[in-house]
Amino acid sequence: MTPHQHTDTIHASDDELHKTKKRVLIVTAVEAERDAVLRGLQGIKSVDVIAAGVGAAAAAARTAAALAAAIASYRLVISAGIGGGFAGRAEIGSLVVADLIVAADLGAETQDGFLSLDELGFGSARIAVSAEWNNRLFEAIHSAGLPVCSGPILTVTTATGTAETTSVLADRISGAAAEGMEGHGVAVAASGLGIPVTEIRAISNAVGPRDRAAWRIGEALATLEAASKAIREVLT
Repeated sequence: MTPHQHTDTIHASDDELHKTKKRVLIVTAVEAERDAVLRGLQGIKSVDVIAAGVGAAAAAARTAAALAAAIASYRLVISAGIGGGFAGRAEIGSLVVADLIVAADLGAETQDGFLSLDELGFGSARIAVSAEWNNRLFEAIHSAGLPVCSGPILTVTTATGTAETTSVLADRISGAAAEGMEGHGVAVAASGLGIPVTEIRAISNAVGPRDRAAWRIGEALATLEAASKAIREVLT
């Protein structure tokens, strides 16, 4: 299947599922993120929000369990939370809506450099998001006056903490905008069942040298809450 065909398939699923008024599943890593999303959604009944745990494995397992329990009831899955932003792409306090979800460090290290899962021929570390849903979500967030961009969101197993690794990742994934630890796991579970998926990150820190004093977790959670409020009508 070509990338264009894959995108068309996602769009067809979006249209069909939207008409049936099925539910939306939002998956966060931790309770603080879940609570911020719930505050923003203000009790709408068409969205379920779960905290799946930290890391892609926990996210995939908990998302798959939730979807398996009610496979026919979800029309969209969103991985949501706070994360790091790449300088010049996503600043602290802003939001990123993924146009691609990438397991950035899933592959093999060789003497000649990193080989991705795609290059190894063992599948793909890249999962396409739903363009139609992304347009709706992005426009709702932008219309609410919140700073937002669209770009690849990287899933890593180890949070980046050096300038060297930041540079490597930015070179590896063109246009990389944000980094998290759960998006690819959520996306694997959803896309494996043919359910449209995307990811939204509120930026709490810059990707790069680890500087806890510069992190703005409270600000990022407030931004995540504001984004959740902005997309309420899109999800009803």
